[in-house]
Amino acid sequence: MELTDAGLIARVLADDDQHAFGELVRRHQSSVRGLLRQLTRTDIALADDLAQETFLRAYKNIRSFRGDARFSTWLYRIAYNCFREDARRRKELVGVDEERLQAEHDPRTVDPGLIHDLMHALSLLPLHERTAVVLCCQNGLSHDEAARVLDIPLGTVKTNVLRGREKLKRTLAAWGPN
Repeated sequence: MELTDAGLIARVLADDDQHAFGELVRRHQSSVRGLLRQLTRTDIALADDLAQETFLRAYKNIRSFRGDARFSTWLYRIAYNCFREDARRRKELVGVDEERLQAEHDPRTVDPGLIHDLMHALSLLPLHERTAVVLCCQNGLSHDEAARVLDIPLGTVKTNVLRGREKLKRTLAAWGPN
């Protein structure tokens, strides 16, 4: 029987079980990398570096995980902090690299042009709106969980998601069908 995240965390805490932590990484690396790719505006190399830093910090600080939120929410908070620290160091945000835009969906079921347009429109949003939209709409976090990840009030998250989605709709509608 497969252990839950809580069971794996308990094994890491009790025995410093690196295999258990490896399973946590395997379960969550795709969503953490996806979040970071959106935040870095699809800079894959930077997103991968930040994901690695996220999991290193998570391992070092696993004793600080209180369990009052999902483990994934805690990881997203670490990932977001890694991104913010890196952005501060760089003093600028990474621009869009059209050749690196990638769809993470099955191209047989979703129009690649639509995915490209959506990714580009998402990259045009201000960081605070883009982050809220990605966390809530793409990664499935509740507004409350996103507020904890971003360390901002719940109402601010709701506003950022609403405004971000409205801007996406307007942008995509303005571009029209290709």
